[in-house]
Amino acid sequence: MMNTKRWMVLCAAFVVLCGTGWGASATNTTDRSAEPGKIFVYKQSAGAPQELEVYYPPDWKPGGPKVPGLLLFHGGGWTGGDLSQFRYACAYFASRGLVAATANYRMLSKDAVRKRPAGEGSHKRVCVTDAKSAVRWMKQHADELGVDPQRLVVGGGSAGGHIAVLGATNPGLNDPADPQGFDTAVAAYLLFNPAFTAKDSGDPEVDVLKHLTASLPPAILFFGTRDNWKPGSDVALQRLKSLGNTTAELWTAEDQAHGFYRQPPWQGLTLAAADRFLVAHGFLKGDCTLAAPSDCTKLVKVP
Repeated sequence: MMNTKRWMVLCAAFVVLCGTGWGASATNTTDRSAEPGKIFVYKQSAGAPQELEVYYPPDWKPGGPKVPGLLLFHGGGWTGGDLSQFRYACAYFASRGLVAATANYRMLSKDAVRKRPAGEGSHKRVCVTDAKSAVRWMKQHADELGVDPQRLVVGGGSAGGHIAVLGATNPGLNDPADPQGFDTAVAAYLLFNPAFTAKDSGDPEVDVLKHLTASLPPAILFFGTRDNWKPGSDVALQRLKSLGNTTAELWTAEDQAHGFYRQPPWQGLTLAAADRFLVAHGFLKGDCTLAAPSDCTKLVKVP
């Protein structure tokens, strides 16, 4: 049976999700959140624990049927951010049938970044290494979590989207302490204004363009049209198209800036679009349970 703590977490998540209904609060400017999920330490990174929070479907039980998994990484410029950023998204997708998790990762402080000796490569490397460890942990514990390791979706926001893609595509930057026998291949991506930039070209290990191939799994990207980070993803999408990849799609929010997806009504709209994307690719079934906004606000799919 599900333990009491886990049941309380699920109940709290459903209060947040169902409450008055997302559409009823479309004019609210407060970021939606949810109670923390079940906490696991997936590794020790530079002597500090790195944590994952896991959210289970309402009918989850040990030894039950395996379902697709979702792993989301928070943003914060590779130097900040925390697990609260994707708790609401994880609670929602758990309510739809996924085992959803959000993970921390090692980040150097801004001061530490400034003091790094020349020639050591980008400070983003440590973030990518931990992202790979988190993916491997999910696969290693797939039986315990009830996850199908072949149907693991990853993603994140801003810096988190950047390391999610590199964690699955870059064969390097592995932690030698990671369990052997578990790869970091994933089945799809949910990317909320991922922070891709030409400035990474100086370090191929953290340059997304260096690791894109025609076989990149299906990906959905969300951007505000006023986001200064959007040009980097535009280049990446053009690169994928030139390689023959046809499964990446871009949705935009008119006149919105970086981080728009965390605020209503865009939070609900991006999650609803991500839901439909996951249904289309066989990771979810049925209809999205989020209400549409009361006005005509909408995302636009870019051809």
